[in-house]
Amino acid sequence: MPTPIASIRNLGPATQAAFARAGVDSAEALRALGADAAYARLLAAGERPHFIAYSALVMGLQGRPWNDCRGPEKAALRTRFDALCAGTCTPAGIEAALDALGLPAPRKR
Repeated sequence: MPTPIASIRNLGPATQAAFARAGVDSAEALRALGADAAYARLLAAGERPHFIAYSALVMGLQGRPWNDCRGPEKAALRTRFDALCAGTCTPAGIEAALDALGLPAPRKR
C-alpha cells in the first residue's frame, strides 16, 4: 500500500514537494497531524486548495483510494473541505459533523 504522501504526490498543486515546503515531509508526519491539520498547513503555506488532493489525503489516511469516495461520503468531504478552506470549522468540529452522518473520519493514530 502506498504511503499517504505517495498517494497524493501527482494530484495537482498538492504535491509531495508542496507538503514538504509546508513542513509535512514524511508519511509519519502526515499521520501524526491528521488530514485536516496537514491540509491547513498546506493552505497556510500559500498552496492553492484542491479538492481531489484533499480527498486523496483523507482517503489515504483511511487506507483507501480517493476515488473510492462516492455519494454522501463525497458530499460530506466536499463540505468539510469547503469549511476548512473558508476557516469556518475546526478539524474537531468537522469530524463531529461527519460522525453525526455516520461517515468515517480519519483520526490521529
